[in-house]
Amino acid sequence: MTDSNLNSAAVTSHPSNASADQQRLATTFCGMKFSNPQVLLSGCVGFGQEYTRVEGFSNRDVGAICLKGTTVEPRLGNKPHRVCETPMGMINAIGLQNPGARHVVDEILPKLDFSETCFIANVAGSTIEDYVEVTRIFDDSPVNAIEINISCPNVKAGGVAFGNDPVMSARVVAACRAVTRKPLITKLSPNQTDIAGNAKRCIEAGTDAFAAINTLMGMAIDIEQRQTIIGNNQGGLSGPAIKPVALLKVHQVYQVCKGHNIPIIGQGGITTAEDAIAFMIAGASAVGIGTALFYDPLLCPKINAGIVDYLRRHNLNNVGELVGTLVLNS
Repeated sequence: MTDSNLNSAAVTSHPSNASADQQRLATTFCGMKFSNPQVLLSGCVGFGQEYTRVEGFSNRDVGAICLKGTTVEPRLGNKPHRVCETPMGMINAIGLQNPGARHVVDEILPKLDFSETCFIANVAGSTIEDYVEVTRIFDDSPVNAIEINISCPNVKAGGVAFGNDPVMSARVVAACRAVTRKPLITKLSPNQTDIAGNAKRCIEAGTDAFAAINTLMGMAIDIEQRQTIIGNNQGGLSGPAIKPVALLKVHQVYQVCKGHNIPIIGQGGITTAEDAIAFMIAGASAVGIGTALFYDPLLCPKINAGIVDYLRRHNLNNVGELVGTLVLNS
């Protein structure tokens, strides 16, 4: 079987080796025990309940779920259109629509089943004080970790301005670090000159992990109307089109992280087990699944099956043995 067939590979296990397969997939990320390395990305699964309505879908099929980006106050988000399909990808500019951090903690989190998987809050804001307040609210909640979204390309304030400036990135991380003991994951922007340098500053400021990468900035144009399609004019490009960029960025960030025991969630265009494995080889300890869920919400068990098949064929005991094993051409 070639690697290109990984995603459709069916793992047929006797009960005696099913446990061994589960052990191959299991990993620890910032002290959290993931049943497998897959993380459902923020914004793609709402607040962890939307896809549970899909027959055959289970939160137990993934190691963790990142909740939708949350701000201090409720946000209505951007005007339409908010989503546009592009070749091998999608542009979105939702604008962080959410009901506010207090509502999420008081009304939504109690409805989640934390025995199914780990849940990671996603914190956003327009000022450092915003980030601190939302982090403080989630610190006093059952979420397993907190992701700092300093790299959102589809809001007009904060977001990109923080994520593309290493000094500002570090200031946000340090401020959030001061108000929580939960694992802190910094979501890095690809829309910057030196992502490795930014990562280094964030490590010094106290981040426990990274998510790399967020979406690239993009635009779509209706040539008949000579008008931008997205109401916000620009948005975040995701999907298979950005995978080569994401792989390079993960590799670059890993060079900074490997000496500090800082793990990475590698993300950007993953649609197959082959994609997921490539990100782990590049240096990711976990892999983020996002845009692919919109056309195949039952993708995650297929990716798990393909990873197990690969590990078996290469005589590897667990996914951790893959991380950072990339061999560069001399």
